[in-house]
Amino acid sequence: MPKIKLPDGSERAFEGAVTGAEVAADIGPGLAKAALLIEVDGVLRDLSLPIESDASVRLITAKDDEGLEVIRHDAAHVLAEAVKELWPDTQVTIGPSIENGFYYDFSRETPFTTDDLAVIEARMAEIVKRDEPLVREVWERSEGIRFFKEKGEHYKAQIIEDLPADEEITLYRQGDFIDLCRGPHLPSTGKVGAFKLLSVAGAYWRGGSRNEMLQRIYGTAWATEKDLKAYLHRLEEAEKRDHRRLGREMDLFHFQEEAPGAVFWHPKGWRLFRSLVGYMRARQERADYVEINTPEIMDRSMWEASGHWDTFREHMYTTQTEDERVFAIKPMNCPGGVQVYRHTQRSYRDLPIRMAEFGKVHRYEPSGALHGLMRVRAFTQDDAHIFCTEDQMQDECRDVVELVLSIYSDFGFDDVAIKFADRPPKRIGSDAVWDKLESALRGALDSMDHDYTVNPGEGAFYGPKLEFVLRDAIGREWQCGTLQVDLNLPERLDATYIGEDGAKHRPVMLHRALFGSLERFTGILIEHYGGALPLWLSPLQVVVASITNDNDAYALEVVAALRASGLQAETDLRYEKIGYKVREHSLAKVPVIMAVGQREADARTVAVRRLGSKEQEFLALEEAVARLRDEAAGPLARRA
Repeated sequence: MPKIKLPDGSERAFEGAVTGAEVAADIGPGLAKAALLIEVDGVLRDLSLPIESDASVRLITAKDDEGLEVIRHDAAHVLAEAVKELWPDTQVTIGPSIENGFYYDFSRETPFTTDDLAVIEARMAEIVKRDEPLVREVWERSEGIRFFKEKGEHYKAQIIEDLPADEEITLYRQGDFIDLCRGPHLPSTGKVGAFKLLSVAGAYWRGGSRNEMLQRIYGTAWATEKDLKAYLHRLEEAEKRDHRRLGREMDLFHFQEEAPGAVFWHPKGWRLFRSLVGYMRARQERADYVEINTPEIMDRSMWEASGHWDTFREHMYTTQTEDERVFAIKPMNCPGGVQVYRHTQRSYRDLPIRMAEFGKVHRYEPSGALHGLMRVRAFTQDDAHIFCTEDQMQDECRDVVELVLSIYSDFGFDDVAIKFADRPPKRIGSDAVWDKLESALRGALDSMDHDYTVNPGEGAFYGPKLEFVLRDAIGREWQCGTLQVDLNLPERLDATYIGEDGAKHRPVMLHRALFGSLERFTGILIEHYGGALPLWLSPLQVVVASITNDNDAYALEVVAALRASGLQAETDLRYEKIGYKVREHSLAKVPVIMAVGQREADARTVAVRRLGSKEQEFLALEEAVARLRDEAAGPLARRA
């Protein structure tokens, strides 16, 4: 009689082996209808599989992350079944769930078109309506290989051939369609929620460029139609906010093939970039940081000593000189920061020392991974390295957390998640050191009473870290800032301080970047605000447009007054209608447009129009300048 322990601690006994479906039914009809999977002693399983001994279980519904993932996985199987019914000669390969959706890769002579998606989607809806049970079957390896070869599914046969000899071969049957899969799966196709096919792309078999090019169909799937519509709305909003398009319209930056993954900043874009640097520099100075700058290229021996050569070599750009010395362009700033620290003998009285650096780093990223400002090969980090004693470590961690949350709030991000990432499989340093660092970082968070989640195995190779994840205006998450605690690099690079006992000790080294990559943070800001940046951030704050050329002199006078107050202002004196000028500058996301005609010139006033508003406000020139000057001072002025 297996005893089944539920998450609330209660137990239920059954006379013999019991399935997950029967456990759900025993609890109640509502759960029996909603259950999709069962977790047995931490392992997800089909509801139809028997539980033969005592176990702790958790029933999974569409409200759980695991439930949504299996809905997406099964949507991929339904997609494959639909394609095979429509085009029987197509070979199926693999079809996993991914973030927000799924895909399936197919091999066929004629590429899919976007017109095919509607046809496939309609057939998928039929399959879901059929409510075909998904039945798990265990096959002999040779039987599975022969089955798929006879059906002309050579990719599936190859997958089985490449599996470890001791791996169980499981197939799932749904109607007349059968697919190789580990599972688990939903009880039937009728449980697949709301879905939508999105796009077609090419993909190499197993990711190898020498392999056959396959056809990949992407889709999204959700538990309810309401969730699907909300996601599609977010996609529409994301397209409108795409920083690459807005970057062109606002004349901020561009990319070109001669420098893949590196930004060509235009004057207004560079002004925005410099405003971020200026803001961060001011916040750091107020928090008692000193600023340094270190070389971008250093000898290979430095990177070997730091451990980067062994753990990060594939991402580093290198060069060799005529005397055969190998140099690397820095992928990280930390070894240089340690050199500045250790150039002078330090005392415990000097600590903590907080060294900031706006360091340009270069990391090789595959060309397919590059994405505007969000994923580049050359970028600037707002790095800082804090050297402190072990006794000071928790206080310093708390100060960094408070600083980063305060900074994000200034930029309009108040929904910030904190993730704690502990030791990765590939790391340096002893377990005892890692125990000490992880305990200190967790202790800092616990003492501040901040909620956080754990990312097992996702720490840096030299220490555990915190990741700060922002949620933007349309609900997307962006991992930006990090805080890492490190005793390994000071050891490897021989950083010391003289303690109260007169002996040398190793400092703790905190690595922190708050924006993370300034390029990426700029892209996030553009998309968060849809290009309509707050006045204090906007690289062009005011355009003064003359209604006729007779008013050009007054327009120039207005711009001079704005600039004298520290505002970024330009004139538009073109021989164009004022409505045309307003539309054009609105498209470029200029926050304030001032129209001046003869009436304004005579009265020394301006007509002020805010971005997104059709209303105008008529103000005296001095009042308008004063208001905008105060608004453009931004959060730094409020925190002064």
